[in-house]
Amino acid sequence: MAKKENIASVLAFEKKLVPSDGYLYGTKWNDRANETALKLIEKSVRGTISNRLKKATQDDPAKLNNEVKNANLQTVDVCALGVEQDTLKLHFTLKVLGGVQQPSACNNALFKQSYTTAVTDYIERENFTELGRRYAINLANARFLWRNRVGAENIEVQIKALNKDSEQQWTFDATSFSTREFQSDDKNVNSLGDRIAQALASTDDFLMLEINCYAQTGKAQEVYPSEELVLDKGKGNKSKILYQVNNIAALHSQKIGNALRSIDTWYPEFDDVDSSAGPIAIEPYGAVTNLGKAYRTPKDKQDFYTFFDNFARGGKLGRIEDEHYVMATLVRGGVFGESDK
Repeated sequence: MAKKENIASVLAFEKKLVPSDGYLYGTKWNDRANETALKLIEKSVRGTISNRLKKATQDDPAKLNNEVKNANLQTVDVCALGVEQDTLKLHFTLKVLGGVQQPSACNNALFKQSYTTAVTDYIERENFTELGRRYAINLANARFLWRNRVGAENIEVQIKALNKDSEQQWTFDATSFSTREFQSDDKNVNSLGDRIAQALASTDDFLMLEINCYAQTGKAQEVYPSEELVLDKGKGNKSKILYQVNNIAALHSQKIGNALRSIDTWYPEFDDVDSSAGPIAIEPYGAVTNLGKAYRTPKDKQDFYTFFDNFARGGKLGRIEDEHYVMATLVRGGVFGESDK
């Protein structure tokens, strides 16, 4: 239990990986100079009733027939490549910021001092090398394509560093990189990882990256922008609304960010044969919402707060992997204040 004089009830960190929205374009794999912005298409479809029915309806053929004869009418947004286009282009930028040594808000000077000392020690020992390499691999393997990555015959990722006087370029064949592990000796991955790590370890420097990714999915194939969360179900008549910016189909910046920080292979169940999660996004409780599971629980003492409260006050963690996890959560950013009551 921390002493009251070393508790920060106001504690916040700004995120250090800042992606833009991702914009979708259609082009040809062998003629990429000609591209067009992809637009959403509204489609009305006549589906069938396929949801689970009440037991009384299941057991009565007449009721079942009466239920399924009603068509499931829907209006949805879709997005697809043009008739002669076989390649999806995704464009976004990524800013990598330094300054993790200082919280953006902290109301306890003693805590801030011990925290800064702990982070400075980590940077001197590790220099963000492991995290930088993992973020670089998630750029190289095009994890940020999400569903658009599945079934693509070829995927090429082109990355440019735009910083004045330190421009640099990298090109990756995303299909040659795994999305389940982070072991790679690729010189371009190491070079990009070093640039990311250098920015993260700095006190006030930054790295600006421009990413263009080409995925050869097939002519006129459907592609998948982000789906909007409709909070007010009573408004509108669409059952699926896709994301667009200025009439260009797009991926949310949050979705891209989630892919980039999916580097946590240090949680307890990662090596379990029955676990299908693979690397998960860096989260304080290891939450994976689509699986309805938290992989890092306070009960098991594997969550961020258990580690951070010890780490930030000068304590030693059991494994270097736990330190990587803590620092990756700080790169993610968030509000982590502790009650002083």
